[in-house]
Amino acid sequence: MDPKTRKLGRSLKVPFVQELAKENPSSVPTRYIRPDKDQCPTISNGGSFHQIPVVDMQCLFSSAVEVSDLELQKLHSACKKWGFFQLINHEVSSSLVEKLKSEVQGFYNLPMAEKNKYGQERGDVEGYGQAFVKSEEQKLDWADMLCMITQPEDLRKPHLFPKLPLPLRETLDQYSRKLKILAIKVLEQMTKALGMKLEDMTMLFQEGLQSMRMNNYPPCPQPELVMGLCPHSDAAGLTVVLQGNEVEGLQIKKAGAWVPVVPLPNAFIVNVGDILEIVTNGIYKSVEHRATVNLHSERLSIATFFSPKLNGDMGPAPSLITPENPAIFRRISMIDYLKAFFSRELDGKSFIDAMRTQIEDF
Repeated sequence: MDPKTRKLGRSLKVPFVQELAKENPSSVPTRYIRPDKDQCPTISNGGSFHQIPVVDMQCLFSSAVEVSDLELQKLHSACKKWGFFQLINHEVSSSLVEKLKSEVQGFYNLPMAEKNKYGQERGDVEGYGQAFVKSEEQKLDWADMLCMITQPEDLRKPHLFPKLPLPLRETLDQYSRKLKILAIKVLEQMTKALGMKLEDMTMLFQEGLQSMRMNNYPPCPQPELVMGLCPHSDAAGLTVVLQGNEVEGLQIKKAGAWVPVVPLPNAFIVNVGDILEIVTNGIYKSVEHRATVNLHSERLSIATFFSPKLNGDMGPAPSLITPENPAIFRRISMIDYLKAFFSRELDGKSFIDAMRTQIEDF
């Protein structure tokens, strides 16, 4: 099959939330109301104790050994204990980042007829629409998204990335290249912290799959009743999130409570995905997170996902497996892994739990 026509999953067509919000409803349609909404407490923004760790990339690569070693330990601890960190001094230019934010906002400001040119095709998850909608009864998230494979270039769908309006297309191309370099650097540092063989990581990710999801969370008249994105862990190896505007909404689960993430200026929010938990044999943890919505303002975020190459398989890194530390996850081809992921609704960490060795099937 031509890689450009390969479809990893499908999602049912649903109304565009941006269009619903433009009608200024006083209440949200029943299908968006979640009576089973997670009742875990939400921690207030105050206090450094509940802020996710910060990793300084300049310090990671400092020529002063004591500085780089200390930062490497901070990275290692963040991935083990939090599964999330904010990355500062990451060397992706602020001008490129601001340009991308502006142009993603511009995309969502386009008339519906223009955005619809990039709508999901039947049986596919790439494009403009919604993901993980598997039934007509399923509760829906209060969000729209534009999602597509961005690297390697030969996997870009001809009707999506190459057809995006300029200058969004060029800016996305530059950004995807910069983030590929960034992700490889971060993964190599993780390998160092874990004591893994470098080839165990680079063989998976060097020519791996990069996809992006540009999320729009419109204002909602009853934000306390809905979810922008329901609780889940990411199926990818590594996720790099760029906050698109000043409206916060990302929350992570920590010790039975939801902790709001307050983005630092010029920082990326980076998190461990399920694949990295599998590759590290459970040393690094993917963490449940969710997106909330706002009564008065829309929120934008741009998530970039990094996964192993499609034509390979993955499982716990051989250099981390010993008789005393046996594999707790099974090996699987990337195609089967992604197809299984996109065949399900998002539901906490249930997907990675199905990958454990004592469970034989999805």
